[in-house]
This record gives sequence, C-alpha cells and structure tokens, in this order.
Amino acid sequence: MTKGQIRQSLSGYYDVVTEDGAEYRTRARGNFRKKKQTPLVGDFVEFKADKVDEGYILEIYPRKNQLIRPPMANIDTAIVVTACVEPDFSSNLLDRQLVMLEANQVSPVLYFSKFDLLDETKAKKITEIVEYYRQFYPVYLGGLPADQNVLTEMLANLHQQVIVVMGQTGAGKSTLLNQLKPDLNLATGEISKALSRGRHTTRKVSLLPIGDNLLADTPGFSSFELLDIDKESLPLLFPDFTALQAGCKFRGCLHINEPKCAVKEAVLSEKILPSRYDNYKHFYEAIINQKPKYR
Repeated sequence: MTKGQIRQSLSGYYDVVTEDGAEYRTRARGNFRKKKQTPLVGDFVEFKADKVDEGYILEIYPRKNQLIRPPMANIDTAIVVTACVEPDFSSNLLDRQLVMLEANQVSPVLYFSKFDLLDETKAKKITEIVEYYRQFYPVYLGGLPADQNVLTEMLANLHQQVIVVMGQTGAGKSTLLNQLKPDLNLATGEISKALSRGRHTTRKVSLLPIGDNLLADTPGFSSFELLDIDKESLPLLFPDFTALQAGCKFRGCLHINEPKCAVKEAVLSEKILPSRYDNYKHFYEAIINQKPKYR
C-alpha cells in the first residue's frame, strides 16, 4: 500500500499525491460507506493502485480537524476576509468565524478588504478595531496601494500550510484568491447564491500549490453555526479573554455573572472591545439555549 494526500475530489474520484509527487486517481472502497466515512480533500490516506488512474483508497488516517463547507480535512490556516464596507463590517460575523476556527484548531489570518473605500471618519474607527485584533491575530489590510506587498508578506509568513479563504459574501474572497493564485481565474463580483444554497452537490474541491503551501481553490464557507461548543469551552476560544482569566476570582469563570471578573473589568476600562464582549455574551446565550441533540 502507498501513502498520500487527497488533493482533489470530484464525482466520487479522489486524486491522491504521494510524498514523491506522483499523482493517482482513486475511488473509495465500499466499506467506507458502511462506516459512514467519506474521504475528504486534505485527508492523508493509504491506497493501492495498479495504474495511475485505477486506485482504491483503503484507509483514512485520523484527522486533526474537519470542515463541512468546503468539505475538507486537516486545515492549518484560514485567511478570514472581512470587508470594511460593502458589505458593512460585522464584528459579530468576524468573531463567530474566529470562535469556530479556534474550536477546530485552525489558525486564523485576518485580511480586512476594501479599506480604501472608507471615508476619514470610518477609516479611523476601523483602524482602531484592526489594531485591537492585531494584538491577538496576524492582520493585513487590503485595498491599499501596496496591496501586492501585503499579499507577499502574508504568504512569506506561511510555510507548508493547507490554507482556505473564508468570509461573507461580497467581502472579496474570489478577488483575493485570484491575487494569491492568478491562474485560478475565479469569477469575481457577487458570489453565486446558488452555491451557498448547496444546489451544486458535485462541486469540485482542490488543493493547489502556492509556494510551499497548498491553497483551496474555493471561496467556501457561507454559514458559521456554534455547533458542538459548550459554554465552558467558549471563553477558552477568545485569546484576549484567556490572557486575563488568571485574574478572575473564580477558576473556570464564564465572565457573565461572576463577581471580580478580570474580563468584565477589562471591558469597563476599554481594554477589551465592547463589541467583542457583546458578541461573546450573544454566543453564550445561543449555546445555553440550544436544543439538546438526540442521537
């Protein structure tokens, strides 16, 4: 048997690349269906192939994470594209994405697009927000004259990573992907709403080399539900909160009703963005009000 990584899936076929760069077209054995397992792009697998176009996947190695949209596994980094305007900046959506990435052990890189479209007043406000997030995440501003230098710097800090690009519709995901990998030729403008509704069930997903990284060639991601996160885990997914939690009176402080909470004190002293804490409370309420799952 041979080991490799799935780099592309389409209509039940999986293109697997081995460590020496050889590529094989494979299919999954029927026993995966019985186990309710589906091979995903990014999976490391064992397979057998007598010819380069007639292989079979025999085993899927354990995944460090798995995403539903796009259907991928073993993601290292997500470039989160957040529009400063058109559509308007949404701190709730940004924080929701960051929480889900932290929960799935995916490292976020923040790319604020369309900064050049802001007037002076809005630019000042967004700059304050950007500088806050910069304390905890790698942050880049898009839409400036030196935009290509920004992208070069971004990629220079990523090595041997599996990267996806995510963000709200219209934020500029396809534009960014085309800049990172010009031969993609993805359609820009408004992303097809049909895709986000899931009509295209046989959509191709690929990982393409860019430097020493692999880049997913799909904008992906249109919904970010707080699934499988419990209220005790939620505060651990905010790095700005975890940096202060040792100062809370109670171990395991949820930063909601507890007295002498360092996080709430930091919000009052404006060391934590009020919107960040408001979003945290919103997520907390959503989690405790979730209906129990029955399996």
